[in-house]
Amino acid sequence: MSQESTVPGELGDPAVRAAEPPEPGAVTIVVPTFNESGNIRELLHRITESVPSRLPCEVLFVDDSTDDTPDVIVREAQDCPFPVTVLHRDEPVGGLGGAVVEGLKAAGSDWIVVMDGDLQHPPSLVPELIGTGERTNAGLVVASRYIKGGSRAGLAGGYRIAVSRGATWLTKTLFPRRLRGISDPMSGFFAIRRSAVTAEILRPLGYKILLELAVRSRPREVTEVPFVFQERFAGRSKSTAQEGFRFLRHLVGLRTASPLARMVAFGLIGASGFVPNLVGLWALTRLGVHYLPAEILANQLGVAWNFLLIEQLLFRERRRHRRWWDRVGRFALLANADLVLRIPLIALLVGTFGVGVLPATALALVMTFVLRFVGTEALVYLPRRGRAPESGSRTARRAV
Repeated sequence: MSQESTVPGELGDPAVRAAEPPEPGAVTIVVPTFNESGNIRELLHRITESVPSRLPCEVLFVDDSTDDTPDVIVREAQDCPFPVTVLHRDEPVGGLGGAVVEGLKAAGSDWIVVMDGDLQHPPSLVPELIGTGERTNAGLVVASRYIKGGSRAGLAGGYRIAVSRGATWLTKTLFPRRLRGISDPMSGFFAIRRSAVTAEILRPLGYKILLELAVRSRPREVTEVPFVFQERFAGRSKSTAQEGFRFLRHLVGLRTASPLARMVAFGLIGASGFVPNLVGLWALTRLGVHYLPAEILANQLGVAWNFLLIEQLLFRERRRHRRWWDRVGRFALLANADLVLRIPLIALLVGTFGVGVLPATALALVMTFVLRFVGTEALVYLPRRGRAPESGSRTARRAV
């Protein structure tokens, strides 16, 4: 559920928006927030000082806070010379990235600038982002820490610097074509033309929304401007180990979006299942269990391992189509059917078609793997016929 709080009589009011559309070149500054009440006053003050009056501007906070941040925004917005709107989400679907997508959908200007609410992204750069985009006719302008004139000075400690470097290297290695010309794909500070993005196709997970935009709907023309990453003004960093794991899951999801890439990942996960299988077989036989039932039981450990990884990495967005116990049962049935099917298939290839034992075994493994992958997609994770997919969140608006 979401609630929208709007300073009365300003551009955030849907009725006023309809009557006064933004002028060409106008900008909506989208600020996702989570418990940033200590930064709001200073942020609005710096935006007021930085954005010239000739650049029509509105600020849209998309808030997932559990503290008084929405109330602070409404209070501090009273003296602002530009419209300020708060969209509060009771369900923070997609994390910070999901909040940005909500902001992209709600923005009413030609340009949208996305920036953090902790003042590590300097508001003074907003006019330069828009001006560069207008001069170069770019659809996306990225504020980069890694080009001449930029700096990551505000990153606290060697650990965060190492993580940032590693994440940048990993993303550029996985998406060399999509990220060509973007030196800082981890940046959360950028300007994008409203016409250059289709928010409905975005599926963010966590806080790296620029990566999502660049991979799924990258504008044709991209340029960069340097910026110096500042120290946080108030509050605590939201960068945690949990966010790091979400980022890695997001990377896998983006990289396996195509069926071929998903099949390769499916095979790698299946191969990794041999480890718990063999460990379980060793443990059961050491306990005196006969090797035949031990093999059957150990195979279930591999099945469970594969299911957990596939759920988290490959089909996260499709889990809502069936209940968990339904997915477990279908996946286990397919995985064990693989064993039952392989032996008669080998016998058929050897006895009927005269294929050698080793080539027949290899061919049977490939054939059953493909059938297992297709069956998993079709029988476990595709929506049931006649059932519409459930929405990730519902939106209700309330003017304050």
